[in-house]
Amino acid sequence: MGEVSKSRVIEPLRIANAADQVRHVFIRDLVLPCDIGVHPHEQGAPQRVRINLDLAVTDDGNPLADQLENVVCYEDVVTRIRAITSDGHINLVETLAERIAQTCLQHPDCDTVRVRIEKLDVFEDVESVGVEIERKSIG
Repeated sequence: MGEVSKSRVIEPLRIANAADQVRHVFIRDLVLPCDIGVHPHEQGAPQRVRINLDLAVTDDGNPLADQLENVVCYEDVVTRIRAITSDGHINLVETLAERIAQTCLQHPDCDTVRVRIEKLDVFEDVESVGVEIERKSIG
């Protein structure tokens, strides 16, 4: 297929915004095994999924003081995603996306999250299939 398509990565969003005090936190191309799928041959046979996230995070303007507790920690987000993908069978990529979105929105500073889930090994002649969602904090 020659050149790698840029479509596999979420198009850059204009999330970071000084006027609205929004910081952009992102995770790119996290590839994990996941027991996912509705078909019998998919049950109990983990598949690779690629996960991309964009988070709009409130930046209250206070100094960060170079302290981890003053930001959304992407290591914590990745750890939580790993726990979700290893917590038993999931039928739909949509369900996986919703679980990840809800986990991200549990952080009080996370206002919006965009999640893209791609199954990488479904079709021999297709790089990936999946879903992308965007969710906003209710609070």
